[in-house]
Amino acid sequence: MLENGAFADKFTLSLVLKACSRAGLVKEGMQIHGLLKKLEFGSDLFLQNCLISLYVKCGCLVGARLLFDRMPKRDSVTYNSMIDGYVKGGRIDLARAVFDCIPLEERNLISWNSLISGYAQFEDGISVAWQLFEKMPERDLISWNSMIDGCVKCGRMEDAQALFDTMPNRDIVSWANMIDGYAKNGRVDIARCFFDEMPERDVVACNAMMGGYLQNGYCMEALGIFYGMQSDGNFSPDNATLLIALSAIAQLGHIEKGIAIHCYIEEIGFSLDGRLGVALIDMYSKCGSIENAMMLFENIKEKSVDHWNAIIGGLAIHGLGELAFDFLMEMKRMRVEPDDITFIGILHACGHAGLVKEGMMCFELMRRVYKVEPKLQHYGCMVDILGRAGHIEEAKHFVQEMPVEPNDVIWRSLLSACKTHESFNVGQPVAENLIRLDSPSPSSYVLVSNMYAGLGKWSDVPQG
Repeated sequence: MLENGAFADKFTLSLVLKACSRAGLVKEGMQIHGLLKKLEFGSDLFLQNCLISLYVKCGCLVGARLLFDRMPKRDSVTYNSMIDGYVKGGRIDLARAVFDCIPLEERNLISWNSLISGYAQFEDGISVAWQLFEKMPERDLISWNSMIDGCVKCGRMEDAQALFDTMPNRDIVSWANMIDGYAKNGRVDIARCFFDEMPERDVVACNAMMGGYLQNGYCMEALGIFYGMQSDGNFSPDNATLLIALSAIAQLGHIEKGIAIHCYIEEIGFSLDGRLGVALIDMYSKCGSIENAMMLFENIKEKSVDHWNAIIGGLAIHGLGELAFDFLMEMKRMRVEPDDITFIGILHACGHAGLVKEGMMCFELMRRVYKVEPKLQHYGCMVDILGRAGHIEEAKHFVQEMPVEPNDVIWRSLLSACKTHESFNVGQPVAENLIRLDSPSPSSYVLVSNMYAGLGKWSDVPQG
């Protein structure tokens, strides 16, 4: 347009900036910023606000602040954009500083709500959120819902309930927050009462109830909500609904239900390149059909590392260690960078298949070639690999050489191997270390007692 000599007006430039913002094109936005100065639009408040919005949405808070500080004039949109950017960037201190310098005539509901929602995200900030909430000259649904959401996240359900009971109006978000909060605190019964009492429901509320059932182990009840959504026909399940349903089916092992949902996903045309594809691979693996999982994996065109991790995890479940290791080599050929979860899956697979050499090779590849720093889970996998294969001394030395302190899971793994392979000399100090940790897991004490009992040494069981 400019090359053809056409004049770019303020409206056109604002549309270009909004397009850059939506696409995350910060460099192109900076070029437009430079162009504004040349076209003498550099001090136009509307366009400057568009630029700040662009910088904020692209995560370039430094650029937004530089422009903010240089602006000769600001309005409520300017201040609110900066507050929103700092809140989303985790800089609540800077958000508060901007809020405090807003002239009273420019401070509005959006300013208050943005700051309150920022403080309400953190347990340390909820008291400040309360203070701000009480000082608000007026409140709307967003104000009330932000406070309820903050109380829910901090586990303060009595406060959340008090807010819910006091608020003059409620919407679906208010109800969904309460359902989510009670479910996360293990009170699925109360969550269900809220769900049943809702004057109207949407997919968000159904997802909250389904998620609450799932995280508390009520998989059939979660699926009941899903099937109810399908039969009512008032609204359709979304990606989140299907992910919860697939997770419930994976835990139940009901492959027929999983196949039905797979068919439903295909019918409505949802892409399997994202999390749905990962969840389907996981579901088929956990329902005992590694063949279906493999077939699905091969048919997904755009595979992320999460798809690879899901199929490797499935191979581990089915004891196909060699194939899992082959997949690591295939990832290298396809130029897919493995992450720490990839290596946990492969190490698990090697452990279940008794592939000691491959497991040790994988551990070294992870550190030396892929530069992935081992975590406790990786060390635990290695102890499990060596212990299962009866290499008790090697496992003991591996634990001793670990750069991180072993936890109760690692000690239990080693002790279990000592019991299986009747290595009492190594097992005795391991048992003492496990008891010394004062592990809250009763299985630790059972394991220690069983080892001593097997050797007829009940009186030698260490006391916590």
